[in-house]
Amino acid sequence: MSPLETALGPIARAGAGLAKRPSVSFEFSPPKTPEAEESLWEAIRRLEPLNPSFVSVTYGAGGSTRDRTHRTVVRILNETGLKPAAHLTCVEASREEVDEVVQGYWDAGIRHIVAIRGDPPGKIGGVYVPRADGYANATELTAGIKAIGDFEVSVSVYPQGYPGNTIERDIDVLKAKIDAGATRAISQFFYDIDGYLRFMDKVRAAGITIPISPGIMPVSSFKGLKKMAGPVGITLPDWLGNLFEGLDDDPETRKLISASVAAEMCARLTEEGYSDFQFYTLNRPDLVYAICRVLGIREEPKEIAA
Repeated sequence: MSPLETALGPIARAGAGLAKRPSVSFEFSPPKTPEAEESLWEAIRRLEPLNPSFVSVTYGAGGSTRDRTHRTVVRILNETGLKPAAHLTCVEASREEVDEVVQGYWDAGIRHIVAIRGDPPGKIGGVYVPRADGYANATELTAGIKAIGDFEVSVSVYPQGYPGNTIERDIDVLKAKIDAGATRAISQFFYDIDGYLRFMDKVRAAGITIPISPGIMPVSSFKGLKKMAGPVGITLPDWLGNLFEGLDDDPETRKLISASVAAEMCARLTEEGYSDFQFYTLNRPDLVYAICRVLGIREEPKEIAA
């Protein structure tokens, strides 16, 4: 047992009491350099034995990683036993260009797409102006994907509301995405569990029944987390900041805290009836691997040849 797992003993005991093995999925980012590609594949190989329900590969702002995303997803399909999903956005692209990407995925054997409207480069969380010849939003994008092939389409939900929207407006948008063909949803990361549960009560009360995976972000740098959370309107609770206070030069303790928080969130959500989690890995597998172990997710035993 690693030092990280040992330090998580109390949480591990909670995980051992879970009624059943949770289902997990992992999000990766396409590499920008040869060194980053090597790190990505180390992350994939590290997490592959945990048998996730699927893994997804993100799409840069404005489609900036289109080719890298495509290559990575196809390679996962061809070289691993994982079920890959490709993120796809519609910003700064025509319908024809997006449809070409979708058809390319279908032809390559990819059957799952994560449809997100996306943000233009340099305008994360800012005002979005669609192209006249493009898909206006994730709802139109979902319909366009389904018109090309019978993909599984995952879409995003925002427990704290998308910037500029109310929760009620976001629920109406989610309904429209489902009507367009979305089959499941993944939540933006969060740390307010009670707020997430209230959000989900409203979603289910609105008659929405598709699977929705809570998004879990284990991050060992609170400064980095604030940088990610701010532009998309995610509130970070004071207690979380207090846990990381004074630890700028202590990365090992930050890792322990990050894993503890994420594992405890999953244990609490499981007690509330949730059993399907999406982990935003940031291509750093060790924290996610340890948390999954805590939750009772193990590698399948390898058969020994006679």
